[in-house]
Amino acid sequence: MSSGSGANNGHAKEAALYEQQLSKIGEVRAALGQLSGKSALYCSDGSIARYLIARNWDVRKATKMLMKTLKWRSEYKPDEIRWDEISGEAMTGKIYRSDYFDKSGRSILVMRPGCQNTKKSKGQIRYLVYCMENAILNLPAGQDQMVWLIDFAGFSLPNVSLLVTKLTADVLQGHYPERLGVAILYNAPKFFESFWKAQFAVAEL
Repeated sequence: MSSGSGANNGHAKEAALYEQQLSKIGEVRAALGQLSGKSALYCSDGSIARYLIARNWDVRKATKMLMKTLKWRSEYKPDEIRWDEISGEAMTGKIYRSDYFDKSGRSILVMRPGCQNTKKSKGQIRYLVYCMENAILNLPAGQDQMVWLIDFAGFSLPNVSLLVTKLTADVLQGHYPERLGVAILYNAPKFFESFWKAQFAVAEL
């Protein structure tokens, strides 16, 4: 077989796979039914594809997951969180979006768990969601993922909250699938590796 024939076969397979994926996106869209307002805007082909990828292209599971997110967004209203609501959480710079991108054009969220300055989980999760939404809004066209740079300077065991960690995993896994491109852990203490794996092993971010 010539190299030209091999290339053509490769292109044909890619085209067939693309058509299959478009078909599954259409199936999810049909299962969701008629959407309006913010829900309709949220359910772009790209968004639906992220949920399908997170559920290994299983239409039923992806649809169920996406419907939960639409309900959550309708009730939690992450896109309506404003600075004056979460400014107290931001005072120490424990999470912020960097003003530069990585080489792939991905937004970078800097997280500094050692700078935790509050105790209420509700406010902490609200601030995390605000930062996620802000990072997504600032992604360049064609880019869906971001980078987390987690700096553990000043971090110690008292900074660990199992409740906040669980809530964080639930929100990120359930409502921001396929948004994390890479997580960089800087100066992480030895005990944190097993803790991270235990909490985020099943998270599809």
